[in-house]
Amino acid sequence: MSSTCRIVVLISGSGSNLQAILDASRENDYPARVVAVISNKPEAYGLQRAMSAGIPAKVIEYSSDTERETYDQALMQAIDRYQPDLVVLAGFMRILSDVFVQHYANRLLNIHPSLLPKYKGLHTHQRVLDAGDTQHGASVHFVTPSLDDGPVILQSTIEVRPDDTAELLAKRVHQVEHKIYPLAIRWYAEGRLSLRDNNVYIDNIPVGWKQGT
Repeated sequence: MSSTCRIVVLISGSGSNLQAILDASRENDYPARVVAVISNKPEAYGLQRAMSAGIPAKVIEYSSDTERETYDQALMQAIDRYQPDLVVLAGFMRILSDVFVQHYANRLLNIHPSLLPKYKGLHTHQRVLDAGDTQHGASVHFVTPSLDDGPVILQSTIEVRPDDTAELLAKRVHQVEHKIYPLAIRWYAEGRLSLRDNNVYIDNIPVGWKQGT
């Protein structure tokens, strides 16, 4: 790993996790910096966040008549121009092809708004409420070809309150996301985080996350 870890961030929307990463990267001792932001949607507000921070922002737009593999090849070409050490998904709302995931194997991270392996996919906050769960949270994980199924690096838990709605849960989960994502990236950039034989290690100690921990 170079002295400063080069990150490309992929977004589709407002980019609040992108902003948390940008804010962290302004700290003097933070070992990573965002070198580019790429979106599949030209209206994504996260592009404005990138430009305001002086970071290159690019759109690789997807249309319904584009094959997924063709799109992912174009996306990989755009990413690789910036020679990233790490690719970070921050609300990037596309299912990536196996070829894409393998191309960035062990250096592709995602954050998901649930305590994985519970509630993979969409609408996690409402699903938590519907199930009557007392805990909810967010997970940072390595990306594998299966949706939201990669080994978990770090989780943060919140209590589900009796008066919670999906919107209220989403706000509180966002707050913990903004803390744990920059932390996981820091560990990666410092060389403390690794993935070996599908197991996550921090400081060469296996993490061994279990559901809801």
